[in-house]
Amino acid sequence: MGNTEGIEQLLFDLASESRLGILKELSRNSLKMADVARKLDLTATENFRQLQRLSEAKLIQKNPDGEYTLTEYGKLTLHLLPALEVAYRNKEYLNTHNLWRLPDQFVNRIGELAAATLNMDMIDNVNKAARLVGEAEKYVWGMGDRALESIGPIMAKRIMSGVKFKFIFHESMLAQYGPALQEVQSVEKRTLNQIPAMMFCTEKAAALGLQTMEGRIDFTCFFGSDPVFVSWVKDLFSYYWDKAQRCIP
Repeated sequence: MGNTEGIEQLLFDLASESRLGILKELSRNSLKMADVARKLDLTATENFRQLQRLSEAKLIQKNPDGEYTLTEYGKLTLHLLPALEVAYRNKEYLNTHNLWRLPDQFVNRIGELAAATLNMDMIDNVNKAARLVGEAEKYVWGMGDRALESIGPIMAKRIMSGVKFKFIFHESMLAQYGPALQEVQSVEKRTLNQIPAMMFCTEKAAALGLQTMEGRIDFTCFFGSDPVFVSWVKDLFSYYWDKAQRCIP
């Protein structure tokens, strides 16, 4: 781990609902002192104290016209906060599921999951995945270590409608489903010897489920239609697609 000298001061500066609120408001617009107090329902004394604290921390600055704005350092700090928010909001899940099986470049972008919603209901998640596939109009990309039989009929209908499918399977599925997979010529298929996550993505939405610490995929998943989250899942799929073996016709 790199040198963390001083990071505790930054975390202390951010450890306030009011100060975080001020930073988020200033990320939208420059504001005068009275406007900050009004938007966050702060007393004049509290507002002055929090603005002074953030100014001393170099996170905000006061312009000659009297408006407060984020500094460049403040903008960067606020940009990095979603990663901590994702970690905090999903700490129970992340303590039982192995995020570190994913490549570092995707762990470093974990803040892009901020707008996704974690659903722990496994049966509901299978149904959600089926709806996600059924609502696709252009493409469906998926990766998993087992077949979801409930999705098969939906896939067939979407294929008939011109939806393009790509799937990455665990190589062990070849022995069990090989002949059936070969019959589905309209689906691009590849295999991996390790499946670190389950995912689906379409042009509209995405789903992501991590392996448990025991190495199982339990269908507890993040779902979302936020473009940033969908792009993250799409990029992750593309990473594994490039590494997968094109061994099924």
